[in-house]
Amino acid sequence: MTGDLHCHTRLSDGAMGLEEVIFYAKRSGLDFISITDHDTMAGVVRAGIIGNRYGIRVISGVELSCYDPDRKRKAHLLCYLPQKPDRLEGICRKNCEARSEAGKQMTRLVARFYPITAQLVLKYAAGSKAIFKQHIMMALMELGYTDRIYGELYGQLFDPRDGSCFVEPEYPDIREVIDLVRLAGGKAVLAHPGTYHSEELLDELIGQNKLDGIEVYHPRNSPLERRNLKKLAEENGLLQTGGSDFHGFYSSTPHPLGSCMAPPETIDRLFSGMGQKA
Repeated sequence: MTGDLHCHTRLSDGAMGLEEVIFYAKRSGLDFISITDHDTMAGVVRAGIIGNRYGIRVISGVELSCYDPDRKRKAHLLCYLPQKPDRLEGICRKNCEARSEAGKQMTRLVARFYPITAQLVLKYAAGSKAIFKQHIMMALMELGYTDRIYGELYGQLFDPRDGSCFVEPEYPDIREVIDLVRLAGGKAVLAHPGTYHSEELLDELIGQNKLDGIEVYHPRNSPLERRNLKKLAEENGLLQTGGSDFHGFYSSTPHPLGSCMAPPETIDRLFSGMGQKA
């Protein structure tokens, strides 16, 4: 039983459509997949229908953008199997609006240096619930200013520390987001803690009994980080989730579907909590 519980589609910042992701997940030999687009569950119902068609089980999910105010850092929270997803609609809409506004501002800043237009960027953002940096880079690629999304130009424009055109969206406190996930009846999992140096935050959230799980298996987690996160999850009875964080060619490094997976016991625990068997 194999499951990739962290995948993105064109509804956020993935390169492939919903049906394509599910089709190739099945072709990759996966039994389970979770579509965890950023701040939107717009594809959840359709994903379940498509999954049934291709014979692959779909675990409903979403990756919510958050902020750790104590350390002034971003954080990402995965929510799985919310029983009342409508209770997440407000935060999803607010986050997508914040991201899109930042995307529009970055587009205007980039237009001071390169002859891109909002219309060209929107061509690549079509179908997405927000404007992402990748969409702006695709516009620059089409105009011939770069031959890749992630390279020297991306760093010059969008490096969070000194990028000339970087604009950070404002996201809500992660503790508030976790409370909403709990109200929605979902499972709250801290995504890739090492990516945003969320180790202290992780310890605090565990101490406050805020989390249901940790994303132990992720392409950017080193073997040492995986061992430490696995031990932490075992000691606190938390789910050990995992996934490829699939974005297709919108990823900065190759992470094919199924290249990182959740343990079978995690899928069993997720479904047992919903009165189902995997």
